[in-house]
Amino acid sequence: MRALPVGEDSLLVEVSSGEEAAALHAELLRRRAEGLLTVREIVPAARTVLLDGLADPDRVASELAAADVPPPPPGSQEAVEIPMRYDGPDVADVAAHWGVSEQEVARIHANTEFRVAFCGFAPGFGYLTGLPPRYDVPRRATPRTSVPAGSVALAGPYTGVYPRSSPGGWQLIGTTDTVLWDHARVPAALLSPGTRVRFVPVGDV
Repeated sequence: MRALPVGEDSLLVEVSSGEEAAALHAELLRRRAEGLLTVREIVPAARTVLLDGLADPDRVASELAAADVPPPPPGSQEAVEIPMRYDGPDVADVAAHWGVSEQEVARIHANTEFRVAFCGFAPGFGYLTGLPPRYDVPRRATPRTSVPAGSVALAGPYTGVYPRSSPGGWQLIGTTDTVLWDHARVPAALLSPGTRVRFVPVGDV
């Protein structure tokens, strides 16, 4: 673990894996909730956690260097269920990469409980982990200039849902009508780091 100063009151903490970032994020949230840490924002990413708004960044960096971070606790909240049609144009390519049938792609994906590791790319977009490493897939060799909103996609170890139409190079395996980002909703984002997610098949699989 390495804590790097960012400006006058922030730290960027680097760790070696996404699992360590998730554990550190959960531990920092716990410390803030218990009044052991005063910080304005805690923002996880793939292998970093940003702490913004610290009164004494040097002291926090020293504490983190000596910290023993436990694994993240199992989520206590109900999983968010996202109804999904496994009708994406790249299902056959993903099936070939996994060495299974297209129906098996849907079964494996639908039987996985995902967790939002971090958010980014676009408002409402969550990077979901949960599939075993053997199901990692490469990005498309040629990205699409426009991916429709509601597309469910895979890339590397992540699953994601495009909240709006945008260019993208992920492998598209399905679609959903679930709204990921709604300005009129509080909070606007359906998903946040740590949220458990399940995809529920609808229609033919």
